[in-house]
Amino acid sequence: MPLPPERKLPDEDWEHYALYRDVKAAISSVPAYFRTETQIAGVMATDLHTLNNVLGATIEAQVVYTLNSIRAVWDPDEKYVLYSFVRQPQTFPDVLLRRAADGDILLGIELKGWYVLAKEGEPSFRYRVTAAACNPQDLVVVVPWALGNVVSGSPILLDPYIESARYAAEYRNHHWAHVRETGEDRGINSPIEVKPYPAKSDQIDDKPVADGGGNFGRFARTGLMDAYLAEIKGRPLSGLRIEYWLRFLKVFQGEKSEEQTRAAIDRFARQVTEEHGMAAETRNSVLTVVRELRALTGLQDPGQ
Repeated sequence: MPLPPERKLPDEDWEHYALYRDVKAAISSVPAYFRTETQIAGVMATDLHTLNNVLGATIEAQVVYTLNSIRAVWDPDEKYVLYSFVRQPQTFPDVLLRRAADGDILLGIELKGWYVLAKEGEPSFRYRVTAAACNPQDLVVVVPWALGNVVSGSPILLDPYIESARYAAEYRNHHWAHVRETGEDRGINSPIEVKPYPAKSDQIDDKPVADGGGNFGRFARTGLMDAYLAEIKGRPLSGLRIEYWLRFLKVFQGEKSEEQTRAAIDRFARQVTEEHGMAAETRNSVLTVVRELRALTGLQDPGQ
């Protein structure tokens, strides 16, 4: 098996290297600065896993707004006052750091929001762009988010995943052609004469020779994000680890009777109540969410 590709990051002699470094630091700090007026309440429990479809684009737009609002983090010496982050959601990359006067571009970001309680349990976006469409300074950024009260409240952000866009494309192809188990043709056809920051009409996607399952580009399945995903799922949300919320919320996916749903909620509430070592504050937070879930499903709280 060929060795995996190596990251080819911007040279430290590049005139904008400090900017590149500070932009990455700014992206990492976005959750601390993120503010939103979006408030969610009353979403049916069976629809919770679809929130990314409803709010994904809004979250991504607000991340870009946040980046522009913390300019002092990525441009502390005010060398780039004529540049700002702008979205172009129908073209690769989703976000450009661009000068409005003449369109000069310094770097691009393929930005993807990830609702951590979506039923897939992993980012579902497909990243198909060929490596030649990426400059060394371009990034793939995945921003995980959830509602502050699990099933209601304002969106909150968790630590973003940041990777070289070119390396991400090369690693995806390496995994597809050499790592995954398959009996299909592993070949990949790449477009020619591709340059960074393409026009919307340009053909820039790598295409597999065979893809019976339609999985080419499912970046979270390449293994490159595995350690990051495990770390995020271990984070607490209303006092309980995200991975536990994912397991529990599966009860609202698919066709289930009222009796099955009630039993699953009661079982979960009982487990939380009986959990040894759980702080009282955490227990109360989780049980508050359980009561709201009962209300969303039309089931009466047994304590009432």
